[in-house]
Amino acid sequence: MFNVYRKEIEWGGRSLVLETGKIARQADGAVIASYGGTIVMATAVGVRTAKPGQDFFPLTVHYQEKTFAAGKIPGGFFKREGRPSERETLTSRLIDRPIRPLFHDDFKNEVQIICTVLSHDLENDPDIVSMVAASAALTISGMPFLGPVGAARVAYINGEYVLNPLMQQMDDSSLDLVVAGTQEGVLMVESEAQELGEDVMLGAVTFGHKNMQPVIDAIIDLAEMCAKEPWDLPEPPAALEAVKGKLAPFAGDLGEAYKIAVKQERYAAVDAVRARAIAAIGDDAEELALAPGAFHDMESDVVRGQILDTGSRIDGRDTKTVRPIVAEVGVLNRAHGSALFTRGETQALVVTTLGTGQDEQIIDALVGEYREPFMLHYNFPPFSVGETGRIGSPGRREIGHGKLAWRAVHPLLPPKDNFPYTIRVVSEITESNGSSSMATVCGTSLSLMDAGVPLERPVAGIAMGLIKEDDRFAVLTDILGDEDHLGDMDFKVAGTDKGVTSLQMDIKITSITEEIMRIALDQAKDGRFHILGEMAKAIGDARDEVNQHAPRITQFSIAKEKIRDVIGSGGKVIREITETTGAKVDIDDDGTIKVAAVDGNAAEAAIQWIRGIVAEPEVGVIYTGKVVKVVDFGAFVNFLGSRDGLVHISELAPRRVGKVADVVSMGDQVKVKVLGFDDRGKVRLSMKQVDQETGADLTANAEDGDEQAAS
Repeated sequence: MFNVYRKEIEWGGRSLVLETGKIARQADGAVIASYGGTIVMATAVGVRTAKPGQDFFPLTVHYQEKTFAAGKIPGGFFKREGRPSERETLTSRLIDRPIRPLFHDDFKNEVQIICTVLSHDLENDPDIVSMVAASAALTISGMPFLGPVGAARVAYINGEYVLNPLMQQMDDSSLDLVVAGTQEGVLMVESEAQELGEDVMLGAVTFGHKNMQPVIDAIIDLAEMCAKEPWDLPEPPAALEAVKGKLAPFAGDLGEAYKIAVKQERYAAVDAVRARAIAAIGDDAEELALAPGAFHDMESDVVRGQILDTGSRIDGRDTKTVRPIVAEVGVLNRAHGSALFTRGETQALVVTTLGTGQDEQIIDALVGEYREPFMLHYNFPPFSVGETGRIGSPGRREIGHGKLAWRAVHPLLPPKDNFPYTIRVVSEITESNGSSSMATVCGTSLSLMDAGVPLERPVAGIAMGLIKEDDRFAVLTDILGDEDHLGDMDFKVAGTDKGVTSLQMDIKITSITEEIMRIALDQAKDGRFHILGEMAKAIGDARDEVNQHAPRITQFSIAKEKIRDVIGSGGKVIREITETTGAKVDIDDDGTIKVAAVDGNAAEAAIQWIRGIVAEPEVGVIYTGKVVKVVDFGAFVNFLGSRDGLVHISELAPRRVGKVADVVSMGDQVKVKVLGFDDRGKVRLSMKQVDQETGADLTANAEDGDEQAAS
């Protein structure tokens, strides 16, 4: 019934198996990939004909994690997987980025790729397995995919590169780098690093590319066994050359329009040239349909040719100059930290908010539930590019850009033990013309320092571009939006003056050489150092203390056996502390207590309350307490938080007491002295030995008088 085809190789010390022919047979391509005990199913389906007039490639990639893969039941009310998690969205982008540029330029058919995690051994990350499986599914599908693509994760542990490390090994790694590419070269890089040098980063990319080659060979072997017949590609429209001929006379005007430095003025001039050019096409419906695409191709030729021929860019800069930068901090008076970072026509308003452990994000992942104390959210409203548009929940682009900035800054954050705050950063892009994600990195660094977060060093980011035609190429520092759109590479590098913390690269051509990557890294380093210098004009180091509007957190420890006393039955005690004092109290399982409050008096009141609960009563020490029970033989007094002691009727007052109720009542505030402990450990208290007005020890006064009489 099944025609199963299977390819198995040893890769990175584990077995990688690619299998097809048994599951999801109605998809154009379906591959089950297993690596160790992690299994992913990837399917690729394409529509045989493109929609009439389709002028873009409608590719969608979905990565989804099924909780049964880790033997779990989803949380929440509905008990089924819902909207994609941030990790699923980021992995979908990770799969999409290296395969998108490898489809034939004339292929405009809708394609959908779905990668489903079927089993997770909690050792091998499914993202690399999914990238390999998706590449294999496309390669055997018959669609015009110029792959296959390989992928690998590279760690850097004790000065050595490690291929596809186990998830547990990543705790010891100073690098988490994912690289994807073809046999010819690298297509995509995504990474987080602990301030590593450019040579180390380039070496990691090269190491990953070299070690993914066996996977590419395995996919080719599988395709030779079972690949479907190649799809026919549509022939270029016969009228296309005629359209290009009619548009050609407007190339000069277009070149002049692209010399205008101001974005909005340039766009208006380009639009005017476009309108005149399309008007010259005439009334032929087929030619009019082809005109927008042909005009876009002419734009690309004009901009790219100008840069390669003259070295001069759209806004007049050379290939290495960074646009003017203005960095400001403290722009919002009530925010805990804020910064406005402007680079040319790109601007980010970045705001930091400090919270407590109660504000941490709880993430329910396949590997288990964990808490995230650092969040960075990126928003890109339509007004930032002078447009109208839908306002809704963040899309894949927003999530991806936010995570890139998160990776860049995360290695420089102080340890939780030294800075016990939950940190949320929000980047609002208020203007955009090139690399708003790198503006977010710079603004985040400034905002955190303004909030008093003790970053080890400031972090800056810069985006590099590439124009490549045959053997000629130009690497561009600090690219504009048009240079990104019409260029061949988006290469983003973030880091400090000590090294790289994050690197992201996407290629729109089939691959780039190691030489180009090295040049880009060197230019990016120079640009990063320049930006760090401009940022230092606003603020060079973190402020000495957190903002006056931020909560002050005091951290101390108590014995583990005292935790239940502070929490109380059903949380009664800790709830009373927070409601009465107004402070927030977090208690960790190891006995670490964090008390947070904007008002210092509120925090101190909560701290003293807790210290009172956990303190052990000392003989001879006077405490203030409350009468909680009256009996015939005395009164029980609550002191030191949850500690009760008995004041015997004989210790109520310095006279004979006939009835306890004559001296105290329920709820009275009294001062008591600890006399000692009975055989059962119960505390014996005295009121008569304490002045109830002043709290003075009456026995001490009496002893002083006796000593004076004796002398």
